[in-house]
Parts: sequence; C-alpha cells; structure tokens
Amino acid sequence: MAAEPLFVRGTGTTSSASWQACTSKNRSKSQAQLLCFTIRASHSTDKKNKVYKQLGLFSLKKKIEDAVLRAESLATTALELEEARRIKQEEMVRDYNLWDDPTKSNEVLVKLADSLKVVNALKDLRYKAEEAKLISQLAEMEAIDYGLFKRAYRASLDVSKLLDQYEMSKLLRGPNDIEGASVTIKAGSNGICPEIWAEQLLNMYVRWADKEGYRGRVVDKCCCKNGGIKSATIEFEFEYAFGYLSGETGAHLLINFPNGSVPHEATLACVDVVPLFLETSPDLQISDEDLLFSSPSLPGERQSIAKPAVCIQHIPTGIAVQSSGERNHFANKMKALNRLNAKLLVIVGEQGVSNVSCIKREAIVNIWQKETRRKSTHISVNTTTLQDCEMADDVKNRNL
Repeated sequence: MAAEPLFVRGTGTTSSASWQACTSKNRSKSQAQLLCFTIRASHSTDKKNKVYKQLGLFSLKKKIEDAVLRAESLATTALELEEARRIKQEEMVRDYNLWDDPTKSNEVLVKLADSLKVVNALKDLRYKAEEAKLISQLAEMEAIDYGLFKRAYRASLDVSKLLDQYEMSKLLRGPNDIEGASVTIKAGSNGICPEIWAEQLLNMYVRWADKEGYRGRVVDKCCCKNGGIKSATIEFEFEYAFGYLSGETGAHLLINFPNGSVPHEATLACVDVVPLFLETSPDLQISDEDLLFSSPSLPGERQSIAKPAVCIQHIPTGIAVQSSGERNHFANKMKALNRLNAKLLVIVGEQGVSNVSCIKREAIVNIWQKETRRKSTHISVNTTTLQDCEMADDVKNRNL
C-alpha cells in the first residue's frame, strides 16, 4: 500500500497550506519549520511507536496506556463490590429504627455516606479513564497532536491519583486511619544543633503535604534565637492523614561521619502523631480531677496576655500536651484537650484496653526511645543549615 505523509503541526492550518508555507520562497527562512514523517497507510504498531519515539512522545503515550489499563482492570470490579456494600448499608438503614439508638444510628449513617462517597469516586475514576483513552485515540487518528496528548496525560494523572487513593484506603483499615493528623516535633538536647534538625523535619512534612496536593498548617512553633525550632505542631486536615503519618512516631536521628571518621554524637528529634478528628471525636469521659492545667511561658518568649499557652497533664498516665497557637486562652485550652483526648485514644488502642482508666502507665511507650528513622552524612555538617544530610535509613522498613 502506498505511503502517506504524517504531519506534526503547531498551528491550525491545513496540511497542504502548512507544507506550502514551509517551501514557499516568498516566506522568511526563519519561519517555523514543520516536521514530516512518513508511515504506511496500514498504521502498524511498530511504525507508530517509531514515530512516537522520534517525537519524544513514546513514554508519554505509554504512561497514558498504563493508567487506562490499570483503571480498566480494577475500576469495574471495585465498583461492583462498593455498590454491593452500599446496597447493604441502605438495607440496614431501612430495617433499623434510627430513633431507638442515636449513637448506633449515627454510625450506620456515617458508613452509608462513606459507601456513597466511594461509589461516586469510582464512577468518576471510570469516566476519567474513558476520557484519557478517547483523547489519546483522537490524537493519533490523523496527526499527532501535542495538545490532545497533554490533555490525555493530565486525565491519566487524575486516574492514577484516584486509584492510589482507593488502594491506600483499602490498606489503611485502622480505627483512626481515616482521620486527619496532628504532628508534633520536638528537638532533643544532645548532638549538633538539634533545633536545626527539628526544623528540617518540619519542612520535610510540609513539603510532603504540598507534593501530595494537600496543605500542612503549622499551628504551634517555638523558635530559637540561633535558628531552628524547639518544638512545632503541624495539622493535616485531610482524610487518611493519620494512616499515612502514624508510622512517623518516634525518634529521628541525624548522625555525622566527618571525613569518614568516628561518628559524632547523634542529633535527636522526636515526632509524635495523633489523630485530628475531622468530624466528631470520641468522648473518653476523662475526669476533671485527673487533669492538671497550667499556663507555662514558652522558652525564649514572654507570656502573652492575649494568647497564653495552655499545658494539660493527665495525672494517672503522666501524658502532657500543650497548645499556644490559638488566639485566646479558651481556644488553646480546647485545642490542648482535643490533643490529649487523641493521644490517650492512641494509647488505649496500643494497649488493647477498653477505656482510659485501664491504661497501664508503665506500659506506655517512650517515643524518645523508639527509633524510627536514622539519617547520616559522611561530610562536614553546616551547623546553621544541615544541608549536607544525604543518607536516610528507615528503621522500620529495614527490620522487616
């Protein structure tokens, strides 16, 4: 079969007009040249792939195809399962007398709302996969259109993101994994500039949230005069933030090996992650007699009359939390109570007990002794920025 020309165009002109524009002697030589490729009318896959490679679009096309294939293999089955779960939840709502037990009724309605949300997300996923597939097919019917390929690629990115979120939601099945997260970072007292190391951890979590398309809000921050931070708290108000970040709880070490010699003392900072309840938080019924309230002055700062810090200690367990970033004393008190409630809830889950009164104080894990991540450098450390940290060692993954 005779060969036919395939044109890549940057303008909206026709193929013949574009070719004439390129060859016309009356036009300036500096005018944009058009790129022409010849393939057989049979449009064989090998020939097409060769053209894509020459244009630098082969990897883009492959990513679109992989995302569509992944969606087609997963979305239909997942949608059927979630539809069945939704129907079951609706039957429970019809059969259950919602007025008899308000607590149980609220639980049933929340599960139904979650099922509807998942079903709608999967329908949107299937639609976006079909959109990416259709656009990519249109792009290669007559001429390779960069604009259409970009649209198809953006749609495939949405497909991949939705698939990742769905798969992660199936993995994160803990009782509080779906909640937001409150991450508290504290600098240690030993090592080279632990305050700088704590600030780097803070920046790391903020950048992670930005990369995932979310926002981390720094609500408490105690800075040092010589740079770095003594402590800081970040709140992530999106679903499954606690499930993502709960594994970060523990001590994070920075070890310096100057010029390959004996390592210096480890620089230490600890990270504590508790749930940030996005809707209603469970009531642990903590007695006021078990709480000790105080308003400490922040290190290096004068106590503000307008927004004093509030520290609350749970006397039976020794757990203490603090809030200083809100506008007034009452708001800081409520924030600290919520953090204490969340921390005690995590401990109840870790010890497998039924309520707060059953917590064993001696069995509470000291997060300063729970090593989570070790980061090392084999060159001199800049004590003002710690920019030369290069090697990270995730202790949990290493021990698997």
